[in-house]
Amino acid sequence: MTDSAPRNDGLRDKLVALVDGQAFNNVIIGIIVLNSIVIGMQTSDALVRSFGPILDTLDTLFLTIFVIELMMRIVAYGTGFVKRPWSVFDFVVVGIALTPGAEAFSVVRALRILRALRLISQVPTMRVVVEALLRSLPGLGSTAILLLLIFYVGGVMTTVLFKTAFPEFFGDLGSSIYSLFQIMTLESWSMGIVRPVMEQYPYSWLFFVPFVIVTSILVLNLVVAIVVDSMQSAKEMMAEEGRAEREAAGEPAEATLETLQTEIRALRTEVQALRAERGGD
Repeated sequence: MTDSAPRNDGLRDKLVALVDGQAFNNVIIGIIVLNSIVIGMQTSDALVRSFGPILDTLDTLFLTIFVIELMMRIVAYGTGFVKRPWSVFDFVVVGIALTPGAEAFSVVRALRILRALRLISQVPTMRVVVEALLRSLPGLGSTAILLLLIFYVGGVMTTVLFKTAFPEFFGDLGSSIYSLFQIMTLESWSMGIVRPVMEQYPYSWLFFVPFVIVTSILVLNLVVAIVVDSMQSAKEMMAEEGRAEREAAGEPAEATLETLQTEIRALRTEVQALRAERGGD
């Protein structure tokens, strides 16, 4: 019993090293790409008529490989499998593909294409972008609520002011909000909506111009600022994780700017001391 436990741990460590290895992941990514191509080819009636059996065989083969890969990861990670978001995502996708009756629903079968999103985890720059988007969701949610409030207030005002003359644009609250959304996107906002309104209400620009400035310029720049700030935070977090992993692996950590400045000052002090000694001699 005492020998079997270390032996099992050793096998699990080897399996973890295998499934986490770059070569293994490259093979799986290649299979994911091929599977995505096959699923795309299955959307063509002409290709299905010509190569239907071959495409179905390849699809079944890829699905089998995915199941084997998933089983290997479950055995390797044990209970830690559920702590890995991408592994859980793979489990859900493969589970959908294996659901009885899934073959009858092309939409359910096509969800295997979502495995292509695993490519994100293999490209560091894409990971930064995704991490930044996830980190920006709270700020973007607050911005969206602010924008909805502005649209609601503006929708009520324009419905009350312009409903009688322009029922096609501002006949009810829903139509008013949609028209304001079109104005915010700057799609035919001036000639299509605002100028006709100004012909009957010359001072309506006092509402529409500030609305465009607030929604199209200020709010848009606010969204960009939130995403940029989140991306910077994501880069810093990934850099910290990389330093922590290198330190855990026993690799020397990267020298920080403060460390370099300290070493340069120390070197300068030593050079000045040597010059002083030579001058004294």
